[in-house]
Amino acid sequence: MDRSEILEMLRILQLSGMRAVYDEIVTTAIKRQHSAEKVIGALLKAEIAEKRARSIRYQMAAANLPEQKELADFTFADTPTINEQLVHDLAGGTFIDQQRNVVAIGDTGTGKSHIAIAIAMSCIRAGRKARFYNVVDLVNRLEADVKLGKAGRRADSLMRVDLVVLDELGYLPFAQSGGQLLFHLISRLYERTSIIVTTNLDFSDWPKVFGDPKMTLALLDRFTHHCDIIETGKESWRGKHRSAARAASPSRPPKRKEPMPLLETDEQTWNRGYEDGKQGKSPATIKKKDD
Repeated sequence: MDRSEILEMLRILQLSGMRAVYDEIVTTAIKRQHSAEKVIGALLKAEIAEKRARSIRYQMAAANLPEQKELADFTFADTPTINEQLVHDLAGGTFIDQQRNVVAIGDTGTGKSHIAIAIAMSCIRAGRKARFYNVVDLVNRLEADVKLGKAGRRADSLMRVDLVVLDELGYLPFAQSGGQLLFHLISRLYERTSIIVTTNLDFSDWPKVFGDPKMTLALLDRFTHHCDIIETGKESWRGKHRSAARAASPSRPPKRKEPMPLLETDEQTWNRGYEDGKQGKSPATIKKKDD
């Protein structure tokens, strides 16, 4: 059997990882006289690595992350209120095995969403399934599901993933009916799917969002039963970096304005014309402007 037939069979079997490295592995095996077992093992490892990479790419897209964020790009020194060790531990994904939740609390621009996205990406790379939602968008979708007769289906779907990120709780209000739908969703996910919530509200302010104090108390009781809290503080991380960037950029000196030329009076123009005439030159023509 020649090379082209082997590559075609690998294509039919959808073994793209093996197909991509076939020539390299076989050439190396011939030069170094590798055993058949070693060649087959190398091909299988290549195929497994390709399938894992393909799965990660698929799960990254399915997570619906608004952008890619890495913990390596976050400057923890600029936000000393954040427990850096806790964030890195969460990125390891063990909180999912323990069915724990996470709340990131802080003002706008303090890095809550950055940290939540980075943790989700790290968990996806470890083989987990995650989904990202802006809270208001999620509430709108839950209300649309009810109108279409699909109430509860989204919860059924999310119970099959490992992590759900609910971003920006409290930034925009929604109707009490939407708060009830969100309450029921979180209740369904309790101790089944881990949740990360980012919010600018203290727990005492959550009833303002959900509209029902008793319902909110029940929600908090469940949600914080197994929960890690990340406090990002009140000083904007983005604002601080924008200020630093402006300070580092070279400032341009103000553009110098040229002085306006002085205009001659009629008397000065006449005197100049008179002197020119005395020197044998043509006297200057005087044109007086209309008043």
